[in-house]
Amino acid sequence: MRLARALLFALIQLFTTPVYALLMVCTAPFGATGPRYFSGAWCRLMLRMARWICGIRHEITGWEHLPSGPFVLLAKHQSAWETMFFPAFFPPHVFVLKKELLSIPFFGWGMRVLDPIAIDRDQRREAFQQVLNQGQERLARGLVVVIFPEGTRVPYGYRGRYAPGGTLLAQAAGVPIVAMAHDAGNFWKKGILNKSPGIIHLAFAPPVSPLSGDATALNRAAENWIESQLEQWSGQTAKPWRRKTLP
Repeated sequence: MRLARALLFALIQLFTTPVYALLMVCTAPFGATGPRYFSGAWCRLMLRMARWICGIRHEITGWEHLPSGPFVLLAKHQSAWETMFFPAFFPPHVFVLKKELLSIPFFGWGMRVLDPIAIDRDQRREAFQQVLNQGQERLARGLVVVIFPEGTRVPYGYRGRYAPGGTLLAQAAGVPIVAMAHDAGNFWKKGILNKSPGIIHLAFAPPVSPLSGDATALNRAAENWIESQLEQWSGQTAKPWRRKTLP
């Protein structure tokens, strides 16, 4: 039954993605409002379907901690769930993501018109400078910049190396830093059919001033807060994880 529900969800996602992506592309020449509206509408639909079909719900704490202006958000990346959560419920924002995602038919086309910061992870120095330059420009426009400091999707129960690019960007732009923890990967694992019913926990930490320490210390504090939340929810200490080296 669980696999059948996951398959039904995947089919709904397959047929609705092109429709909303084309609506985003068609409205892009008239400004950012249209693409953001249809992106949020599609993501809310998917999360609603995930709840009704797959039994995946969520609980949020610390929503009141989000600043009213632009800020840098540091979050775990465990699944596709959180990438849908942001457009569905978050203030206007941009992701820092790998540029290969923009080449995916429909999904990538829709993502492209949202003006993300698309980096080449193999060119680390250039990617870092790109995040600093484009990140400050997006923040100056009043947008939130969402960064996954581990740099890639890390499976539930593991922790990767947290890079300090997000805290360096916040210091350069003079905006607050907010850490976000969640355990979506426990219920929404990698793979089309790897979805299990349950309640996803999500929590926001109070904002931190970029002037309250050096970038390394601020990054470490965010990491410790995120991982302590996950340990509290799971009752287990995360194992170290490193991205596999491709041949």
